[in-house]
Amino acid sequence: MDDERGGLVSTDVTFARTLDTLRQQGCNILLVGAEAPDAHERVCERLLGAPECDSRYRLFVRGDETQVSCGDPRGETTERVRTIEYSTRGLETDGRPELESAADGGHPSPGMIGIEIVEAVDELAETAGGFEPADLRICVDSLVSLLQDHDAETVFRLLHVLTSRVEQARGMAHYHLPVTQDHDAVNLFEPMFDAIVTVRSRDGCSEQQWYLRETDTTSDWLEL
Repeated sequence: MDDERGGLVSTDVTFARTLDTLRQQGCNILLVGAEAPDAHERVCERLLGAPECDSRYRLFVRGDETQVSCGDPRGETTERVRTIEYSTRGLETDGRPELESAADGGHPSPGMIGIEIVEAVDELAETAGGFEPADLRICVDSLVSLLQDHDAETVFRLLHVLTSRVEQARGMAHYHLPVTQDHDAVNLFEPMFDAIVTVRSRDGCSEQQWYLRETDTTSDWLEL
């Protein structure tokens, strides 16, 4: 998976081929691991790909309790980049208010957020004239905000819509969930994802470990 994989090298040919297939067909990746913001950020940067790559289209989805700093996308070319932010203030796309804050001070509903994300993907696809494999890159940071406001089953339904749209677009989306690997939400969401990437910080070093569901294979812990 070239730059997205970073230092991930495997002697297992099946593992490597599965990664390349996911890149061509579209994939959704769940990033887990608690108390490792630097590791989350490094994996995020690799999955988004180099900003100067002209073929890439990027969508950033952010809650008001974002726990990972993935850089500021607003300095990039706007026709290739969309930013959706949801909070108690409402829902904004590229800084434009789309939905007023809920009367009870809560966040916009997952349904509203899902509609906005799908519409943003559709707009980017129209700009691109159709996506080539891995042209669309999406970062969702993070699922914690949604889980704090909504039950896990509601968030599951939202993720089902998003992951399906990403696969249809042959894109690559990753979703930050900075909790431990054995968290109940990870167990619930895992079947919707092609890969689970666990990150950790150990002795001042950031590491990653990939699990590919299709082949039920796990990489070694590798330095980022």
